[in-house]
Amino acid sequence: MEKKFLILAILGIVGIIAASGCTSYNNPTTNNSSMGNNSSMGHNTSTGNNTTSASNMVTIQNFAFSPATLNVKAGTKVTWTNQDSATHHVVSDTGAFDSGNLAQGQSYSFTFSKAGNYPYHCSIHPSMTGTIVVK
Repeated sequence: MEKKFLILAILGIVGIIAASGCTSYNNPTTNNSSMGNNSSMGHNTSTGNNTTSASNMVTIQNFAFSPATLNVKAGTKVTWTNQDSATHHVVSDTGAFDSGNLAQGQSYSFTFSKAGNYPYHCSIHPSMTGTIVVK
């Protein structure tokens, strides 16, 4: 009897954990993040059209960022778009930006206003890394 109760309790806990993992994070805002203005640092996640030029885009595909290194001028808005079926989460190594979870087809944009190197990674898949170089 105690063994059945223990098994049911474990199955219940596993079920709760599995159910919580099935939820998705989506924060669709329209304001761009900007370096140097922490009060406006936030997500710009969308599934619609972007006005960013192709040279300022980072594609997330095949568990990689492409291009892995992107050179831009200060004031440039960079957009990451997830083309993988897996969820990804773009995070600056220095805390400058954080995309939140990006499902397939979702995008995140961040405006880089200060020169510098901005290394980043996917917090879900740490082997995925990239760098934005702002001049």
